[in-house]
Formats: sequence, C-alpha cells, structure tokens
Amino acid sequence: MKKTVISLLLLLSFALSQANVQLPAIIGSNMVLQQQSSFKLWGWGNPLEKVFVTTSWDNKTDSTIVAPDANWKVNIQTPSAGGPYSITIRGTNTIILDNVLIGEVWVCSGQSNMEMSYGWGLPQMKEDLPTAANSNIRLFTVGKASADYPQIDCKGQWNMCDSNTVKAFSAAAYYFGRKLNKNLNIPIGLINTSWGATPAEVWTPDNLVDNDPVLKQAAGQIKPNPYCPIKPGCVYNTMIAPFIGFPVAGAIWYQGESNTGTAATYRQLLTTMISAWRKAWNKDLPFYLVQIAPFSYGKNYIGAALQEQQTQVMQFHNAGMVVTNDLVTDTTDIHPKDKRDVGYRLANWALAETYHQPNIIYKSPQYKSMEVKDGKAILSFDNVPKGLVIKGKTVAAIFVAGDDEVFYPADATIDHNKLVVWSAQVKQPIAVRYAFTNSGIGNLASTEGLPVIPFRTDEWVLDAPNP
Repeated sequence: MKKTVISLLLLLSFALSQANVQLPAIIGSNMVLQQQSSFKLWGWGNPLEKVFVTTSWDNKTDSTIVAPDANWKVNIQTPSAGGPYSITIRGTNTIILDNVLIGEVWVCSGQSNMEMSYGWGLPQMKEDLPTAANSNIRLFTVGKASADYPQIDCKGQWNMCDSNTVKAFSAAAYYFGRKLNKNLNIPIGLINTSWGATPAEVWTPDNLVDNDPVLKQAAGQIKPNPYCPIKPGCVYNTMIAPFIGFPVAGAIWYQGESNTGTAATYRQLLTTMISAWRKAWNKDLPFYLVQIAPFSYGKNYIGAALQEQQTQVMQFHNAGMVVTNDLVTDTTDIHPKDKRDVGYRLANWALAETYHQPNIIYKSPQYKSMEVKDGKAILSFDNVPKGLVIKGKTVAAIFVAGDDEVFYPADATIDHNKLVVWSAQVKQPIAVRYAFTNSGIGNLASTEGLPVIPFRTDEWVLDAPNP
C-alpha cells in the first residue's frame, strides 16, 4: 500500500511538472531583446492550457492556448532601447523574467579564436578585467553539443557582464560588445556560440552541404578531430537552431583555420552558411568575419588561399571582413592573443554599416588594379582616402614574378597613394603578391592604421611551394 501511494504521488508530481509552462534557455531573466522587433515568444506547456504574457514596457497582456504538440507562441513587440523591464508568463504556474533590457543582440560564432577567453592567458583581458562590470552588456554562452537533427533548446543562461562572468566569455565578442555599447549608448546582448576546431560545415544545415557535389566532396576530405565533430549540420542543429526564433541584429564570425585543407571551396561554403542563417531568421543579417591570422601551416599555400577566399566573401551582400595580419607576433601560435583590436575592428564595421555612424574608419585598403611601366609594377588600392604608409623602412612580404611564374623578393615604395614594385631579377613584372604566404606578416597600412588586405594580382594555380 505504501509503495502504491508513493507511486501515485510520483505520477502526480510528474503530471504537474509536465503541465507547467516552460521556456527555452535563450529566454530568461537578464536577457537583452532586440529593440523594435516583433517576434513570437515561445515555450511549452500542457495541451489546451491557456498562457498569458504581460510585458511591463507597455503593460499589455496577450494570451494563447497550448497546441496539441505542447508548444505555444505569443506575439510580442519590443520598444526602443531601454529597461530594465519584466515579462510575466502565467499558465498553471507563473514565471517572472526580470531585469530584461531592450537593445541590440548579436550572434558571435566560430572556432577557437572566437571561443578564447580570459582563461587562455590573454593579457588585455587581465588588464581590462577590473573595469569589465557593465550592467548594460549581457552575455549568453551556448553549451557545446551536437545532434543529427535540429533541437528545440540549448544549454546556457543570460548573465550581466562583470569581472566574474566575462572571464569565461569570448574575448573577441566581449570587446565587440563593449565598443558597441560605448558608441551607441544602448544595451548590448551577446550570444557566444563557438566551438574550437570546428569546420564551417558543422555550422551549415546538412542538406545544403550534402546536396551540393562540390561542398559534399570537400566535407568528405575533412579529417576526424578528437576535439569536435565534423559532420555537416550537427552543430548548427544544437548551437544555432534552438534560438533562431530569437531576434538578433547580426552576426560576427571568427573561423577558418579548420577549413584550410579545403580552402578552394571556402567562399562557396561560407556564403551558403550565411544564406542559410539569413533564411532561418528571415532577415538580411549583417555578417562580419575575421580573416585568419598568419600561421606556419607548411609549404603549401593553404593559409593564404583561405585568406583569399575570405576576402572574396566581402563581395557577398551585407558582409564585411577585418584583417589581423598586423596583430600577430608569433606565427607558430594559431591563437593570437590580441582580441581587443579584433573586437573593436568588428565593432567598427557594425557601427559604420549597420548603425550608419559617420566618420568610422573600418575598411582595410584593398588591391584594385595594376599597370606596368618601365619595368615596374604600379598598384592602385581602394579604401585609401589619405594614402598608404609603410610601418618600417621597407615593405615586407612582397614578391614579384615575370612570365616564368617564379616569384622573387621585391623592392617597393609608395608614390602618390600607389605602390610601386620592382626587382632586379624580374625585367618585366607580370604578377605581384603581398603577404600572400601562410605566415606572411605585412607592414603596409592606410594612413589611419588599418592593414592592407593580403593579395595577389595573378590567378595562377597554387601548386608551387609556399615561400
């Protein structure tokens, strides 16, 4: 009899717990909601249960009935940036979400260079930790997981930014958010969903990779990694899909090292991924990426080729890229420590392109065209309103070749905002390459200090050894 009563009580407890209204992890106290957005706040409950949602910014109450599949959704409209506010959800139980801010929300994704935090021994984070507390910056880190099919929830919680919570958060994302908050003076929400060593395929819906012969073949060449999954779509299903209904302003992306082995298809892969994310959010999400840093990959041009593919992604609508080859001091370390400047440069792209703030210097100089005159190559560039400068006595990592396609170290100088390149070993220049090696660190920059994007003027097959 005693066992029967206990069993009945357990069943009753289970039934009541099943009847309670529940919310996904991405919706919780301390969160930031995207300002001036309309979205369906969602959760789960008992079928036919009535759910009421009251938002304190307008004291409006909306209601719905839980569907037969135990899902419910309520349309809410957010105001302009501000807060803190509260949201009350009432069903069989009552949930009160407090300390909710309205502002700008960004997805911050990629592999280990996005994942890197204070614990990685970053000197800038140690320096800035005492002043990290900012109640207008909120942090959400998505727990690592993978699955064969899209999931409806993820692990994580919203935290206010302070010297404790920021320690485990992405440093690049934090600095990005800190600059946005300072310049816009509104709350910023950052969703860090990153996983070290992951190739971009795992962040892309599997059907888009599997149904494309080029992408499928490239995905099949990625070697198993003990630190992460490599199956297409498996991380998208768990670390992107669960919060697609949550409105965001845009995305920043710091990834590419794990795709160097299949660099030739990276532009196609990444633009496919970007398009999938935009379709999922039903929004033309701004997408700003970080070009991978110089690193000693070996003799083949795999790093330089990947950088080139990333540069080409900038031709994609509403996409931008920051260059980092001037922030590297050790090309044997694939994890450069300077994440402050990376985050700030990403923020400048957003401030200029997404928020239309004037007088923001954010685009690196980019090779435009070349002409040959008197045995010298004369190169022109975009994004050099005040000209180029050489950070040093001579231009580093620059090479020139003739029609034999053999590259020699070159001399170079700046003349009227153009770069003049020559070599005594090349009588008639055909092609110029700048920092176009796996570990090439350049020293050309705009007058404002942004590094020139590594480039090559040729389209020759990259089968020669990396200089």
